[in-house]
Amino acid sequence: MERLNKASPTVKLTAAQKKEMAELDSKYAAKIAEREIALKDEMNKFANAGENEQIELAQRQLVDDRKKLQNELEEKKERVRQGLKKS
Repeated sequence: MERLNKASPTVKLTAAQKKEMAELDSKYAAKIAEREIALKDEMNKFANAGENEQIELAQRQLVDDRKKLQNELEEKKERVRQGLKKS
């Protein structure tokens, strides 16, 4: 256990950092939900029109958007952990 702490010490977050990270989580959860709603609406339209290829493209777009937003969130959270200003 001691070796683990030496290799990657536990970082103590301040109350302000915790609050900022919670705000980021909330903001990005909303962004992801917004994209899901928009793309699922498109997928329903494509399904009604029988456009299976477009449904697959929209599904891939949703996965890509989710990954992109998750990566953005993690980058911003890391900046908060390091005590840097949010951008």
